[in-house]
Amino acid sequence: MNPIESILENKPHKLYVAAPDDMVLEAVEAMCAAHIGSLLVMEGNVLCGIFCERDLMRRVVLAGRDPSHTRVQDVMTGEVVCIAPDVPVRDAMKLMTARRVRHLPVAERGRIIGLVSIGDLVRWTAEESVHAIEDGQHQLFELTEYVAGRYPG
Repeated sequence: MNPIESILENKPHKLYVAAPDDMVLEAVEAMCAAHIGSLLVMEGNVLCGIFCERDLMRRVVLAGRDPSHTRVQDVMTGEVVCIAPDVPVRDAMKLMTARRVRHLPVAERGRIIGLVSIGDLVRWTAEESVHAIEDGQHQLFELTEYVAGRYPG
């Protein structure tokens, strides 16, 4: 199975980030504008955490906090697992399942180069399955043609 870098190649190269001191409302507005479910929380080039929809629901809404007066750093997920771009998609999916996360930052030589979501991985897996089925059908056709004596090879 191809590594995560093949998924990153087909995504925009922009990183969506929030600063630790940003207010949650600003972060949510940025997420909605970009149609994404999480923001990397970064201080310069240093990853401090990740803020996602689950953090918003559990740590802001259910806790009764005011998003316009709550800092992202106070409600973000601080313990973030990163993966390398050469990690196979299957391994990334296993990690997401085990950690119960929907987003994984991708880091190379200590620098964040992208982010993959569970949606990205599912989409890639579905496309790979379609290609495998098409390849299998083509091989079956060639075998049938060969057995019938019509294969030009």
